[in-house]
Amino acid sequence: MSQSEVQPQQEVDVNRRKFLTAATTATGAVGVAFAALPFIASWRPSERARALGEPTEIDVSKLEEGQMVIASWRRQPIYIVRRSQSAVAALPQVDSQLKDPASSESTQPDYARNEQRSIKPEILVVIATCTHLGCLPKQHFVPGDAALGADWPGGFFCPCHGSKFDLAGRVFAGSPASLNLAIPPHRFVDDQTLVVGVDA
Repeated sequence: MSQSEVQPQQEVDVNRRKFLTAATTATGAVGVAFAALPFIASWRPSERARALGEPTEIDVSKLEEGQMVIASWRRQPIYIVRRSQSAVAALPQVDSQLKDPASSESTQPDYARNEQRSIKPEILVVIATCTHLGCLPKQHFVPGDAALGADWPGGFFCPCHGSKFDLAGRVFAGSPASLNLAIPPHRFVDDQTLVVGVDA
């Protein structure tokens, strides 16, 4: 066999070897990427974890005086109430009947540590869980509600064990609940949009 016949055969082998090496490397890289995807994905929080921590956005533009909407944040019901000016003005009148009128023992962000327990006086945002045993207080916003008596100023009533809260979520003396309804972190993006789960 002459030298000229051997040379082309060696070139074919080298080219084939380069092609096979490149194909094997590419296949290996794709395999590593597919194997790594579930591992990398496991670092991300689950849908459940994200849902537990995600802020909740609520449009309050259509909420009229005396109305309430219920939202959900971290699997907790949140009451958003638009109070009338007269209801806000009447809040100090029941201070003497409350366990914690200044909310010094209760849970709320610093920006809601005021008489109205809110950023905007007319909008109340509370975690709708009774601080006694976790039932859902019901709305009884009309003063003098027949079910609660002529001296009822308006607020929330827990049907499980009879705890009463005013329209700032403050608990009345004589109720089984010892603390006011908790205020969640929240802020207003604009006049129409409330975000629960993000501090102001």
